[in-house]
Order: sequence, then structure tokens, then C-alpha cells
Amino acid sequence: MSRRLAYDGVVAAVPVTVPYARYSTHAAHWWLGRALAALIRESGIAKADIDGVCVSSFTLGPDTAVGLMQHLGMSPRWLDHIPMGGASGVVALRRAARAVQAGDAEVIACIAGDTNHVDSFRHTVSQFSRFAQDAVYPYGAGGPNASFALLTDHYMRQYGATREDFGKLCVAQRDNALRNPHALMRKPLTLAQYLDARPITDPIHLFDCVMPCAGAEGFLVMTEERARALKLPGVRIRSTIERHNAYPDDPIQFRGGWAMDRDALYEHAGVSPADVDFVETYDDYPVINLLQFEDLGFCAKGEAPAFVREHGFTIDGSFPFNTSGGQLSVGQAGAAGGYLGLVQALRQLTNAAGDMQVADARIGLVSGFGMINYDRGLCSGAALLERGTA
Repeated sequence: MSRRLAYDGVVAAVPVTVPYARYSTHAAHWWLGRALAALIRESGIAKADIDGVCVSSFTLGPDTAVGLMQHLGMSPRWLDHIPMGGASGVVALRRAARAVQAGDAEVIACIAGDTNHVDSFRHTVSQFSRFAQDAVYPYGAGGPNASFALLTDHYMRQYGATREDFGKLCVAQRDNALRNPHALMRKPLTLAQYLDARPITDPIHLFDCVMPCAGAEGFLVMTEERARALKLPGVRIRSTIERHNAYPDDPIQFRGGWAMDRDALYEHAGVSPADVDFVETYDDYPVINLLQFEDLGFCAKGEAPAFVREHGFTIDGSFPFNTSGGQLSVGQAGAAGGYLGLVQALRQLTNAAGDMQVADARIGLVSGFGMINYDRGLCSGAALLERGTA
């Protein structure tokens, strides 16, 4: 492999969230537009000076990112549309950072958002992929619940994970969400409530499942010099990875693309897992958190259940994890779910996390996972970020 260049001179800044709603009559365009407006308002940068845009959305159709630019009255010289679900935030960050480094754009707005009409989720899963259209949805298995039940059952049988292990993560994330004004689920959750919740698709029960909602997330990518001139706290990018359709010969997914590129991620960043102060993973179902703990080097394959039993995962505890509450307690606003952890990490590393702030956080790891097709997710990514200077 050729030597990877560092992300010198580029920062991510201005994390924004458009508060989520369970249902919305607005289109995805409205939510994405609100994210852009928040970026303009918080940064003080004129809309005309944002010359690059990266967009992720499941419900933007029939428009693409190009059509959205007409709706928003923009003429960017750099534009990307990343339909990678939970991996979209990391992929957007790395694409935008390289574009700024190359001089293809000076300020790039990365935005993700979706609406949630009463029937939005049903429509999304029925048209999610050719596989969904032809081989799953017609037989009544549409949507991610059945797929993640398969992955969860396989992992439990293979490595001895229990529902109590998954429940511990869900309870910790709910505890974190109680500090998050944007979280839709604000009632405390006990392990007993988790275990007693109604089954959805065995072995998955109610609190293992994300709740679809409407909302948007966003951030800006620019040069460190520009951020400093604008007095915007910037976060440095130490390293990123992405991988697609990893380990295609595995009969059922028990590892993701992170495992293929983990060593390169840490080597490029010049840090180790022990240097990471907090972790934000994509968490549409708890089993994926355990895969990421293993594949990102915090424990060996099959040892995540023991790792879960050893740590607390709350903001103030050992191994601060999904400090916003994650999707399992905040909600899943479509493709914005792939930005949730990244936006939260930017808040952590710019002292903007409020009651969710992890003390003395210097290095954060964000990982993404997206585009589930029956027995595996196809997209994975991760980023190591470092506190910058204002």
C-alpha cells in the first residue's frame, strides 16, 4: 500500500443538531435546510462562502444532492452524495477533509437528515436495496429487526453473550441520554425493564431496537487557519478508515471492516486503543457495539461480553461510551444516525457537550456501520479525532 498522507491543516468544526421529532410532515429537504441554516448561524460564515456540500439522506428522493442544491439556492464547486447509512458521517468527514486539503473547496458543509412520516420507515425498508425488494420484503422479513436478530443469535451462540450484557449497554446509554436535551427517550431504564420488555424478533426485544424519527445533524470542514481566524474551535483528524463488503465469505457476519484496517488506523494516527478517552459507535442494535469493541482493538474477538461486564460505559464511568445516549436512546433520524456519534465527538473535543462532557477528553474514536443486507452490514468506517486549538 502507498503511504497515506496525514490530515494536516484541516479541522472539523461547528457540530449542530436539528432537534428530533418522532414524526414529521416536513420533507427531508426541510430538515437538511435547517441543518445548513444552523451551520451558517453558528459559524458566522455566509451561505455563499460555503463552496462544498456533502449530503446523506434516505428520504431525499426523488431528489439527490444536486436537486437539494437548487432547493437551497446554492452553487457549490464541490458536491458529494453519500448513501451509506450509518457509515456516512465518517465517510463524509474523510472525503471533505481531502477535498479541502487539495484546494477543491474551502468550506464544506456535511449534512445528514431524514423525515419520518407515518409510513416513511415501511417505504424505506421495502425499497432499501434490490435484495430487500426481491428476496426479503416480499416474504414478510422486511426491515432490520430480522437481520439483526440473526446476527445477535449467532453472536450469542458463538461467544456466550447474554441479554444481560446487551442490557447493560442499553441501560448505560439511557443514563447518558438523560443528560442530552436532544434525546427522545428521557425516562430512566433499568435492567429489569430491559429484560422484561416485549420480544420483537427473538432474541431481540423492544429496547434492542432503535426508534425511527425525523431530524438532522451537521458539521463543517475547513482549514485550521480559517477556523482560527473565525475563532471557531476545530477538531483535528488523526486518522480515518472505511471498508465495504468486508469478509464476504463469512457465512454470517461476526466481524466488520474495522478489523481489516484497525492496525492501519492506529498506526496512521500514532496512538493506541489505550489512548482513546471516549468512544462513539453506531448502535442501531447492541450486538453491533460488541463487534466494534472487538474489531477496533479494545478487546479480542469473542471477549466483548467480558469487556462489557468489566466497564461502566457512562459519561463519568470507566470507558465513556455513546455519550449522547446513542441512537438506542436518542432516536434514529435516518441517515443522520450515521452522523450522531461524529457530531457528539466534535462537541466533546470542543468543550461543547454541556452536561454530557467527558472530563479532560483529548482523543475520541468514532465508528460507523451501515447498509444491512440480510446477514451483514456492508459499510464500515472509523475516525480518530483530537482536540485542537481555538
